[in-house]
Amino acid sequence: MRKLFCSLVLTSLFSFMGHAQKTTQDILKNLDKKSETYGNIAQNIWEFAEMGYLEEQSSALLQKTLSDEGFSINTGVAGIPTAFIAEYGNGGPIIAILGEFDALPGLSQQAVPEKLSADKEAGHACGHHLFGTASTAAAIAVKEWMLANKVKGTIRFYGCPAEEGGSGKVYMVREGLFNDVDVALHWHPGAENEASAGAALANKSAKFRFHGISAHAAGAPEKGRSALDGVEAMDMMVNMMREHIPSEARIHYVITQGGKAPNVVPDFAEVYYYARHGQRDVVIDIFDRIVKAAEGAALGTGTTMDYEMIGGTHELLPNLTLQKLMYDNLVKVGGVTYSPEEKEFADKIAVSLGYEKANLDLAKNIEPYKTEAKAYGSTDVGDVSFTVPTVGLGTATWVPGTPAHSWQAVAAGGTTIGKKGMMVAAKTLTLTAIDIFKSKDIIMKAQQELIERRGKDFKYIPLLGDRAPALDYRK
Repeated sequence: MRKLFCSLVLTSLFSFMGHAQKTTQDILKNLDKKSETYGNIAQNIWEFAEMGYLEEQSSALLQKTLSDEGFSINTGVAGIPTAFIAEYGNGGPIIAILGEFDALPGLSQQAVPEKLSADKEAGHACGHHLFGTASTAAAIAVKEWMLANKVKGTIRFYGCPAEEGGSGKVYMVREGLFNDVDVALHWHPGAENEASAGAALANKSAKFRFHGISAHAAGAPEKGRSALDGVEAMDMMVNMMREHIPSEARIHYVITQGGKAPNVVPDFAEVYYYARHGQRDVVIDIFDRIVKAAEGAALGTGTTMDYEMIGGTHELLPNLTLQKLMYDNLVKVGGVTYSPEEKEFADKIAVSLGYEKANLDLAKNIEPYKTEAKAYGSTDVGDVSFTVPTVGLGTATWVPGTPAHSWQAVAAGGTTIGKKGMMVAAKTLTLTAIDIFKSKDIIMKAQQELIERRGKDFKYIPLLGDRAPALDYRK
């Protein structure tokens, strides 16, 4: 009986010791201890460099990392093989952390401060290898805090593929996968540390395909109808249209296929278009006009045209209730300090960008808090932000002055510079999630702000319609 009693006491003691209460400082110190592990995960994903909906290795690595930490995994969600949800806990509140992991085509680069291809199809020029890894680290850190402090609730990681034009999160929102979430957190790699109210442009994109008649371009040109003529006529009309759209709007295109040989009239050609603006209603109108231009081009060139919607995202809806909280936590964490070797690398990158040397104060300091921002790019986080209160930040993972979608961004993302900024994000996300779990009032205020900002009569309608996920858009 005495042995049984002693055994029970020891078991209880070890159990208590294994799950002793942990302060936020304890959690942050543990993140520091794991920084090398998370750095290796990010490096693996950087080397995989998998494009949208093709991120099989990247998604599997993050799934395994979370599964090994006790998260349940639901994979292949929303009809997307590389999308997944990892969850720990039960009951509410439910806090989501978003993670991305897709690379961009045509931006292969080694981790060196001069332009040097890594001989791959793609590169992480937007730092999504860091994005997914930091968010994973934060989800695990929050789980450890919940377990040690016996906190009721659920931390949920969303593995979000194909942010770069594929609108992966839109399908997840459309499927209702965020309907029970109380708050969503995200971040993005960048060239400075900031957690002000974010902004992003609404976006509609499509591939326009023209079909003509092939013929010998010299021997029988009258028998041919050039699909490339259709594309070029469309491009000319859309370029003239730029004078008659709001100045804040953006239209971009690339001709993805234009024929194979000059002496063959091309019977197929394709052009890929984006339309953007800060208000989705304006984007819808501009896109409809682009379609009319395509129809007119087909009529005028004797070709036929069809188009496939590829992506569509809402603008980003800020939530100031959450944003100031995120900012205060970023200030607590602080920025990035470079080593002598990193400074040397940074100066060389700066010279390639036209600067004399890198302004490392932008990596070390935190940008002042602002309640408004000007939008330049687009993100499918916008659709999440219209569904659940959403808040984000950016950290200095690139040399200050580096633009996104550049070889310089790829290079820094494959070094310790990127990984240091990544851990700043992981810590800030962790602290913010913990603060939200501690306060039901914050959740209530954030949700009330969401309702007020989007309007009581708001109804979510995805800009990409009811199409199935565009799983082959990068093939």
